[in-house]
Amino acid sequence: MLLLLLSPAVVSTLVLAAHFLRRGQLIPGVFCVVMTALVFVRQPWARRIWQGFLGIGVLIWLGTLSRVARLRMEQHEHWLRPAVILLAVAAFTLLAALLLEHRRVYARYQGHGGAPPAA
Repeated sequence: MLLLLLSPAVVSTLVLAAHFLRRGQLIPGVFCVVMTALVFVRQPWARRIWQGFLGIGVLIWLGTLSRVARLRMEQHEHWLRPAVILLAVAAFTLLAALLLEHRRVYARYQGHGGAPPAA
């Protein structure tokens, strides 16, 4: 179960790395790959940093969606399919960040079996 909860975060981080590397941006791409190591850090701060990183990833995907759609519209090309794909990737990344709030993931990053505090 824990593997299924953490997998979307790892996949989202690696897809973001591929996005940067495809654009020739080596430093952000390598940074994204290194961020996947947070899956092994069993500290509360690691989960929060990863969630924040994925939140920024959502914004990057939405910005990319905006640029691609605008460019394709200006060139009178089809823009809907790439927009839907990028929106789906952004939604998956958001889901990955939200799954890091699951009680089992929370417990893993606390280093014990505790549940998240009540609001």
